[in-house]
Amino acid sequence: MAKGYLVGTYRSVSDPEKLSAYGELAKPALEAAGGRILARGGRVTAFESGLAERTVLIEFPSYDAAVAAYESEEYQRAVAVLDGGAERDVRVVEGLG
Repeated sequence: MAKGYLVGTYRSVSDPEKLSAYGELAKPALEAAGGRILARGGRVTAFESGLAERTVLIEFPSYDAAVAAYESEEYQRAVAVLDGGAERDVRVVEGLG
């Protein structure tokens, strides 16, 4: 079965305190849903039309598991805490498998 990947990029962060509070809730919520954080806020080099933005990459056992993790009550509580503190682009991508 193909794995699923939750990919998030941060276009801007307007409230670092909200981002920190979000992270304290998001990490355990996504890990409890089977997520494994592969990259979070490290160096980014953008090519072509890309933007060098803070990027997060989380692996899940399947595409459906990644979507379910994003939609879970626990993770949505974290999103509510972020409450406009950052502008993000978040998506789930199905891996090859």
